[in-house]
Amino acid sequence: MIQELNAMQAFWLGHLYHASVREMSLNEYATQQGLTLADLLLWEKRLNVRGLPVPPCWLRVSMMHT
Repeated sequence: MIQELNAMQAFWLGHLYHASVREMSLNEYATQQGLTLADLLLWEKRLNVRGLPVPPCWLRVSMMHT
């Protein structure tokens, strides 16, 4: 079943897809786009609850030499 998105859902889903395609963490993407990480995370959760296909998030991992 295909769900129709409203303008706000489409806006945030688009940002989540762009962050995923660019392989950027949501924090990094939010900073670059002038958005807040809190808003991205909130909309990621809202869209997931509605059963919409939200792309995976990328996490930057730093390796520390000991």
